Amino acid sequence: MQKNGGEFFKGEAHRQILKRTSHDNLHCCQSQGNSKKKKKYLWKRPETCPRCDADKVWGHGFVLAYFDGLNDGIWLKRYRCPICGTVIRLRPKGFFSRFQSPIETIRSSIILKQSKDRWLDGVSRSRQLHWLKALRRRMSAVFGHVCPYDLKGAFDYFANVGINPVSRSI
Repeated sequence: MQKNGGEFFKGEAHRQILKRTSHDNLHCCQSQGNSKKKKKYLWKRPETCPRCDADKVWGHGFVLAYFDGLNDGIWLKRYRCPICGTVIRLRPKGFFSRFQSPIETIRSSIILKQSKDRWLDGVSRSRQLHWLKALRRRMSAVFGHVCPYDLKGAFDYFANVGINPVSRSI
């Protein structure tokens, strides 16, 4: 068992999920090796600002981010909107904003807890409980006491409409 980013992981399960869900350019921007090489990758610049639809965004440097299943950080490109000041941080496909775990890991955890009443191996119980409580809170806030979905259905519903199902902010 290895320690990674404050959490304990058994290792291979997370690496496999990360490989399936990550952006193709993930490995060329890991923090190993030459500084210029680690920041050189082919992610596309956003055409517009997601907040105000301004048609130009400026480069705003790089930030080192850590994701589950990787031993080293990844340099993520940032952009800034000159109109509204929003900072856009590009991240690998398959990750919710501000989350280190892949979406598929979070979803698998929720499904396993619902179907077999146990937690996913290799991920801390407290982290999984955080996801579950956040999803239940969002379900209650959006649907009230009568929710038309079970946990899996609600997770999929929110993800499909572009809402992070396990974020604590409503």
